[in-house]
Amino acid sequence: MRLEVRVPSLLSDCTSGRTRLEVEADTLGEALSRLLETHPLLRAHLYDESERPRQHVLLYYNEENIAWLERLDLPLRPGDRLTVLQAVSGG
Repeated sequence: MRLEVRVPSLLSDCTSGRTRLEVEADTLGEALSRLLETHPLLRAHLYDESERPRQHVLLYYNEENIAWLERLDLPLRPGDRLTVLQAVSGG
């Protein structure tokens, strides 16, 4: 199954300048793994040293924050998408 992935332009240097990607996988967990295999520079921006999503990064599977999901072995369906949101602050 194909999963559409949207990445903010702030992270496009990690994805060869692209903000829309596609990943082939059967489950959400597999899609995340393949995304990071294909674009390894994303790992440092999305996950901390304990492999937990960084506090300033939100990963949404369709309309659901993956931090709220009990598991990532959810089967992908047509039209599913993963959206990466990155909080930006400054002063």
